[in-house]
Amino acid sequence: MAEFVPVCPFDLVIFGGTGDLSRRKLLPALFHRFLDDQIPENSRIIGTSRTELSAADFATVAYDACKAATNPEIWSDESWEAFASMLDYQALDISADAEAWKPLAEKIKGSGHITIYYLAMSPSLYVKTCHGLAEAGLVWDDSRIVLEKPIGKDLASATEINDGVGEVFNEDQIYRIDHYLGKETVQNLMVLRFSNVLFEPLWSRHHIDHVQITVSEDLGLEGRAGYYDGSGALRDMVQNHLLQLLCLIAMEPPNSIEADEIRTEKIKVLRALKPLDAETARRNTVRGQYVQGLVKNKAVRGYLEELGDDASSTETFVAIKAEIDNWRWAGVPFYLRTGKRMSRRNSEVVIHFKPVAHSIFGPQANEANQLVIKLQPDEAVRLFLHIKEPGPGGLRIKSLPLNLSYAENFMLRYPDAYERLLMEVARGNLSLFMRRDEVESAWKWVDGIVAAWEENQTKPDDYTAGADGPLAAAMLMDRDDRAWRKPGTSK
Repeated sequence: MAEFVPVCPFDLVIFGGTGDLSRRKLLPALFHRFLDDQIPENSRIIGTSRTELSAADFATVAYDACKAATNPEIWSDESWEAFASMLDYQALDISADAEAWKPLAEKIKGSGHITIYYLAMSPSLYVKTCHGLAEAGLVWDDSRIVLEKPIGKDLASATEINDGVGEVFNEDQIYRIDHYLGKETVQNLMVLRFSNVLFEPLWSRHHIDHVQITVSEDLGLEGRAGYYDGSGALRDMVQNHLLQLLCLIAMEPPNSIEADEIRTEKIKVLRALKPLDAETARRNTVRGQYVQGLVKNKAVRGYLEELGDDASSTETFVAIKAEIDNWRWAGVPFYLRTGKRMSRRNSEVVIHFKPVAHSIFGPQANEANQLVIKLQPDEAVRLFLHIKEPGPGGLRIKSLPLNLSYAENFMLRYPDAYERLLMEVARGNLSLFMRRDEVESAWKWVDGIVAAWEENQTKPDDYTAGADGPLAAAMLMDRDDRAWRKPGTSK
């Protein structure tokens, strides 16, 4: 049975408290942690935005959000009333003068609690908000700031945001959140590698043929058209989620699980990524954009129809062959793939081991072992091994998984990514959050790809909604005599 350790009392101010992220993720996450007795009742959750609302109005917003996201079996009106007593609201225009900040300051000054400021808002407002907090006298030693991704849209804008926020908060007060780092199986990557003697001796170019990282979605724009069209799959997904997964797979063993020890090893991976110039990007990257098709037997519009702009060349799919230029991984390709309107929602890491040097069983045993780490929708770790099929008629070999399914092995509801990350902020644990140099190194590599696409005038290839990307993505693998793993199979 999981043990949920309570955190110290805190005051959490959600900037953008009535927005989509707050309603879909933050408020339900806080309610679920309260249900498991992790949040003391003398903590406070204060929503703020430009909208004029009373505290009771905000509690109604929170009620609707939490009720929709909570299993009826664990909901109780008594628990909700206790949680609602922690809620408060203060309307605020962050661009106003210091006088406008006074009501918020009066709510949180003198409580003696850890103070957390969660910026669930446009990154363009991060610096202005931080300076507003400073001018209102709301920054002190035990205050913390949480920044949602994306941190900028390129290296220059990320540096500008980091500089501006850094003028107000120390680096050890800044929590740059990537919700993928809060997933159980992502955290399990380090445990799997560094706590099991079976894997770490094999975790290198000597035994691993290649690595695949896939994050696919079956959804389209879903109300994010304005943001997404100015970003695209490369900036929206690769720069943060996929590169963070790559770092955890490829990093050297840290000296300890202290935050900076882990993050120092991750930054080494990012700095060892081979840059992609115009020539290598032409061979090793694929851009795609979905057109109308069928997803789960339902007809859906193409990206341009959803967007309402037939001139957009924003990519909704990216595939990249990445290489890490160091001793451990020299010659091992890392294939990254992400896209919208694909055949299914699926996030996984696949470690393809090299085949045995000499197979005494002939071609039927040529298929290599795979370690499949499933992130969503069903979190699991599966190690595919060869076994003999039972029965007469000769020796037949089949690849089957040793299966660690979270749903089957842990018969409880465990916290989702935002629940876990919010509690880690309250604890002051930075290990699951990105350091400044990580963000900027990731942008530097991604900016190189963007520049190469611009130089090559690379346009997205069409792919039918419901497919797993354009044909060029399959050809990227086929040229190396490899293939993308099909979800739900051993291949």
